[in-house]
Amino acid sequence: MTTLCRQCLKEIAVANNTRRNRCPHCQSPKLISHPELNQLSIAHMDCDAFYAAVEKRDNPSLAYKPVIVAHDGARSVVSTCCYIARISGVRSAMPLFKAKKICPDGVIIKPRMDVYSAVSKQIHKLFDELTPMIEPLSLDEAFLDLSGTDKLHGRTPAQSMAWLAREIQQTIGITVSVGLSYNKSLAKLASDLDKPDGYAVIGQAEALTFLAPRPVGDIWGVGKALNKKLNAEGITTIGQLQHRDESDLIKRYGTMGSRLYQFSRGQDDRKVKSERKAKSISAETTFGTDISDIHVLADRLWPLCERVSARLKQSEKAGKTITLKLKTGNFQGITRSHTLDRPTQLAETLYQETLPLLQNAALGKSFRLIGVGISGFGKLDEADTPDLLDQDKGKIKEIETAMDRVRAKFGKDIILKGRGFKPSPKND
Repeated sequence: MTTLCRQCLKEIAVANNTRRNRCPHCQSPKLISHPELNQLSIAHMDCDAFYAAVEKRDNPSLAYKPVIVAHDGARSVVSTCCYIARISGVRSAMPLFKAKKICPDGVIIKPRMDVYSAVSKQIHKLFDELTPMIEPLSLDEAFLDLSGTDKLHGRTPAQSMAWLAREIQQTIGITVSVGLSYNKSLAKLASDLDKPDGYAVIGQAEALTFLAPRPVGDIWGVGKALNKKLNAEGITTIGQLQHRDESDLIKRYGTMGSRLYQFSRGQDDRKVKSERKAKSISAETTFGTDISDIHVLADRLWPLCERVSARLKQSEKAGKTITLKLKTGNFQGITRSHTLDRPTQLAETLYQETLPLLQNAALGKSFRLIGVGISGFGKLDEADTPDLLDQDKGKIKEIETAMDRVRAKFGKDIILKGRGFKPSPKND
């Protein structure tokens, strides 16, 4: 049985039929165990009471109050509400007058869509750190396909999703719930099982028995009208659908009958569809304590350049404009950019071109965050071509290509450049 600590991201060896209450490494109780944990790569992430969570983050005095986000008017409905308000029975899309009646202490807050959109963009930047295969469903939820990202990040998809949830909570200040499975419909169902701040897994071996007792309304796409029709015909659980022929379901429910047949059996061949083209690729890290030492900052810059390079190569892209991002202890943002003559994919080029930007921008300042990005994507066949005036560039490409081949075969940590061995203080 694989057990993962969602806080420190370490895997814990646990014997079958043995249950741990806390992580032996960091003492966190946030553990997730599942026999298929490291075999699953389709995830659904959903922010917990998103609008209300952002309002509580921005106004701590609301922390223990029932918050209802809605326009205050005679015909208004609830956009969302916090979990405290839900205890009273308040729900999204409920008429506001009814919500006020059942939750008279509720604090009504007008939606701030510009703020929610800005927070959503911050979250999506973190998605981009993990995979290019992202299918947003709304401002506060998305599917992610993390297939093949293990070697890129040195983490399993399960660990990467735990990292994502932790990063969102620490840097953005809200919680999310994660569902992990082998297809989209089950990943979405899983993300609802352990809210808020949850992490649930549905594996292939258990899918049929897990689904059988659940109500048919849990099938993605079964709305109120179809649910009512199914119930009227005596079908109340997913298990009852598992005993029906597909042809019979199609005859009675049209094209939805095929979905009922497949989803009730844990079958869903839909892919995570990324509908947007990335305009840039970046990586950043936030420190536990501010750093002013230029040498330490340079040490932290190198692995970020390697991550951006790896993502460029994985997505078969090369860029010309390199951007350094810094954030001071008081959250002042600093960016510096430099455009190359020809596009690059190389970590060494990223590092050598960004280092002078860092040296010029960092003098006399302390920073809580450093990041590097690349944009202005060009033709791949023009990337890192040898230059008569710079013969070393060809050698750098040969060395890095050889290292990539070794890493692809044996793992990303099997071979490192010299600067990758430099020790850094443990403060991030």
